[in-house]
Amino acid sequence: MRMDELGLEVKFAGGAPVLTTTDAGTVIEGYASLFGLADQGGDKVMPGAYAASLSRLSERGDKVRMLWQHDPMRPIGVWDEIREDARGLWVRGRLLSEVAQAREAAALVQAGAIDGLSIGYRTVRAERSAEGHRLLTEVELWEVSLVTFPMLPEAKVGRKSGDRDEAVAADETAAFSAALRDAARALRGE
Repeated sequence: MRMDELGLEVKFAGGAPVLTTTDAGTVIEGYASLFGLADQGGDKVMPGAYAASLSRLSERGDKVRMLWQHDPMRPIGVWDEIREDARGLWVRGRLLSEVAQAREAAALVQAGAIDGLSIGYRTVRAERSAEGHRLLTEVELWEVSLVTFPMLPEAKVGRKSGDRDEAVAADETAAFSAALRDAARALRGE
């Protein structure tokens, strides 16, 4: 079952996840969402948008799920800490070494092949800005995924410098970003 079949939206809008190995396992942390930045679909998550959802989850003793590429059939770990701060939604969790996909995810993050975090959520309240952006003021957070393609340039683990021409890379990024924007609009029926 896909996330959209559950009625959930996804937002590839993270920060710079960091992967470390400890005695407790492989730990990943970073920003799953950054406040006030327009993503490729024109949405902006506003400060405080997660507060009510995180409070409800805590009251129920429930947790936000850690998934691979927003696939509800592929949990890969657990989020041990999720909180809002002035910058966005910060997460820290563990990839479970007993799960084959989690071991693969860790290897891909370490190699730089996977470098994004993304949220799966339902919009509770939103407004339109004068510029036409959808301002998400309250969302019900369901999951945070490790993903290949974040919608914000800031949603990267880090960039490695190499022999590639920076102008070519920028052109490729712009073309891919445009394709993601078009896909997001199509999914929303715009």
